[in-house]
Amino acid sequence: MANLLIVTDQTNDWSQYFPSEQVITVDHYLDSNWDNATKNLQVVNLCRDYTYMSNGYYCSLMAEARGHRVIPRVMAINDITQPFLLSSSFFKLNKLSKETESIHCKIYFGRTAEQGLEKLARRLFEQFMVPVIELGLDKIQGQWQITQIAPFPFQQLSDPEQDFFVESLELFSSKVWRRPKQEKKYRYDIAMLVDPEEKMPPSDSAALKRFRRAANRLGVNLETLSPDDLSRLGEFDGLFIRATTNISNYTYQFAKTAEKLGLIVMDDSESIMKCTNKVFLTELLERNHVAAPKSVILKSFDSEWQAKLLEQLDFPMVLKIPDGAFSRGVVKVKNQQELEKEASKLFEKSALILAQAFMPTDFDWRIGVMNHQPIYACKYMMSRGHWQIYQHHNSGRVSSGGFETLDLKQVPKNVVDTAVKAANLIGGGLYGVDLKEIDGQVYVIEVNDNPSIDHHVEDAFLGDVLYDRIMTEFLRRIQMRGF
Repeated sequence: MANLLIVTDQTNDWSQYFPSEQVITVDHYLDSNWDNATKNLQVVNLCRDYTYMSNGYYCSLMAEARGHRVIPRVMAINDITQPFLLSSSFFKLNKLSKETESIHCKIYFGRTAEQGLEKLARRLFEQFMVPVIELGLDKIQGQWQITQIAPFPFQQLSDPEQDFFVESLELFSSKVWRRPKQEKKYRYDIAMLVDPEEKMPPSDSAALKRFRRAANRLGVNLETLSPDDLSRLGEFDGLFIRATTNISNYTYQFAKTAEKLGLIVMDDSESIMKCTNKVFLTELLERNHVAAPKSVILKSFDSEWQAKLLEQLDFPMVLKIPDGAFSRGVVKVKNQQELEKEASKLFEKSALILAQAFMPTDFDWRIGVMNHQPIYACKYMMSRGHWQIYQHHNSGRVSSGGFETLDLKQVPKNVVDTAVKAANLIGGGLYGVDLKEIDGQVYVIEVNDNPSIDHHVEDAFLGDVLYDRIMTEFLRRIQMRGF
């Protein structure tokens, strides 16, 4: 469990707020000896000055060296002062008031009282993780631009601002005022990110329960978070993402924010980036001589894309949008007319799409890999009368084929070896590698950073052992953090 520690310049900085034993001076923090037992600390650095070689700067620097999770981190302190980061092209600011030419406000742990800037405030806090940010916006040639962004000392806040600051700090971590003690204390807390609205989540409710039980057996609390709980990440030691990942949705934001806070993250942001884009994955496999279906990257801005494609692939072929999941954004085309029609649809969503040789099989292999080792094996059968595992019907219904879960010893060695090699190109996290086996040759179809783990499917052979292995790896990484 992460213990919150608030560091200020002087004890009287906090005198007008609720008394708390979790507030110490920066001198006390820098001078104290912190042993391994205190590694599990969340430090909120509220010093007046973060400039280079100041007490505030050294507070964050020493916190990171001690293995404490601290906001702001030294990199954030350095980054927030860089002029190139002031570009507002990343943010949509055109909806702000047209009656004013300038806005100055403050952001408190991702919240602001300035209407219309709530989303920007949250994004800037996620980017820098600075407790209080002073923000300036000016309208230049009819467009809003960020002209100032800097840390602001909470000691200089006005009375109304102090109230908003305290409220925001409470929301960021209610542990400042001590939460009620749980009946059973756990050594560590892991957040499990789940989207209750997701129609095809990577784990069903029965599997999620088994993950929680496995964590509890290890003395770890596994608590479910929703997509709206980003601000709570500071309470945890790890983040386990059990929602379908994508570089453009909240899962990537959760992974990046958790990493900035020093959490152990699975799936990590780099794995999400690498796995969710099939164009990147295709290039990666080819450069590392891992067999995959013959593939051609198509560019919407290349007027000759069709002629170049037909020189390399024959019909039928498969077209894929780079970030599709569960067979979505994947179509088979049998002739040139279908190619033009389907490619034009996919080009509307992405400047690059992937064309692959059609390789029909009765099933795909799925090998689960974690920490560079295989942990489970499944055969996924094609949906009846269809060429894919998942079939998306016009009615919105999704049907899928059967499956067979096997002992890894029953799987051909070249299937397992190829899966591990492909996963290792991504990292050391938890992956599901999809492969086809044709005449003894193995081809990698995909490496999934967020593999499906459903009860009675992927766990059908190992049972609870599968959940124990994954949670044990989380525990190992948390305990190794800082060594």
